[in-house]
Amino acid sequence: MVTKKSTCPLPECSEDFARAIRDTLDFFNGKWKLPILSTLMKGSKRFGEMEKIIPKITPRMLSKELRDLEMNKMIKRHVYDTIPATVEYEITEYGKSMDTVLFAMYQWGTEHRKRIKEK
Repeated sequence: MVTKKSTCPLPECSEDFARAIRDTLDFFNGKWKLPILSTLMKGSKRFGEMEKIIPKITPRMLSKELRDLEMNKMIKRHVYDTIPATVEYEITEYGKSMDTVLFAMYQWGTEHRKRIKEK
């Protein structure tokens, strides 16, 4: 079987480009990681605050997603020696690298919603 080699000179046509997009989608699978990150972009939050800010997220799902974001170095968890213990979450510098992506998604989503509602 003979396969044609792509003649596209752009990096977007490469296998590496597709793999990087897939890696990004795999990391941000589901509907909660991006809302959690966007919430933390505005400053550190406690668990209960995030529960109130993010509609319809369950405590179990919030806990799971926070652990995953922490494991991937997107957020930091701070435990303070109080009674009861106070726990706050904040976005890391690495997590802040998502700000342009989140803003681009916000802009695109806003425009998309307008176009859909026009029809």
